[in-house]
Amino acid sequence: MKEAFVEKSFKPESLATVETVNAILAEYEADGYTLTLRQLYYQLVARGFTENSQRSYKRLGDLVNNARLAGLIDWAMIEDRGRETITPPHWRNPGEIVSDAASQFAVDKWADQTNHVEVMVEKQALEGVLIPVCRSLDIPFTANKGYSSSSTMYEAGKRLADYAAQGKAIWVLYLGDHDPSGIDMTRDVDDRLTLFTGGFMLEVKRLALNFDQVEVLKPPENPAKETDARFAAYTARFGPSSWELDAIEPRTLAGLVTTAVEGLRDPVLWAEAVEREKVMRADLEAFARRYRDGKTT
Repeated sequence: MKEAFVEKSFKPESLATVETVNAILAEYEADGYTLTLRQLYYQLVARGFTENSQRSYKRLGDLVNNARLAGLIDWAMIEDRGRETITPPHWRNPGEIVSDAASQFAVDKWADQTNHVEVMVEKQALEGVLIPVCRSLDIPFTANKGYSSSSTMYEAGKRLADYAAQGKAIWVLYLGDHDPSGIDMTRDVDDRLTLFTGGFMLEVKRLALNFDQVEVLKPPENPAKETDARFAAYTARFGPSSWELDAIEPRTLAGLVTTAVEGLRDPVLWAEAVEREKVMRADLEAFARRYRDGKTT
């Protein structure tokens, strides 16, 4: 909601930008997305409202902060991933927790599938876009936060090895920036997951951001970091520019994941699992209603 804490004066051009920001945020809220400041900035760049520069990004950040404090932008419509408070859940009575359990009940809809699919992304900031779609597709999601830690890769490798031992084909769909390190991270994930799975076969597929997607989608570009140890090899292949995954339109990213995952699942087996889940959830909801009504016998 919009909530004012201070009084501030804004120039007409700043108010016009705030109006544009609110329109973009409302557009994505209607589709179930909450943007980060970086994603919002790239939407303004892509739509021609601002230039792509660090100075422009800082100026937007300052304006958005002031506008939120002044009650002009909804506080809930921009998120800051990585700085969240975890609050323990509570219920007023046992009936409430039974009702919550009923609403959250789900079966493993991939149990009978021949493939096991997971999604990994370089940036935690994209959780808001990718977690909902992965949840709807019933697949695990990991935000690696750059080069992933050995602990995370070890745990993932052991988990994937368990599925491989069941006879499933393992697919890891990876999304990262198109820059020297971002490209190399796909190799790193592949190498370490192969190591930690103990020799089981797996396929690490770089879903985005790829150069052919850059050519089609034309996201705002940035200079590749010359201080990156992989700069020379990268520029020899792609030139001096780089592109951030955050710059890709969120619905496009969600669509890439959905299309890739749906291509790896059997639609008949999926539909059967969905139907089983509906029946079981209905049974649990009926029990929850009886519990609330005091009819548990």
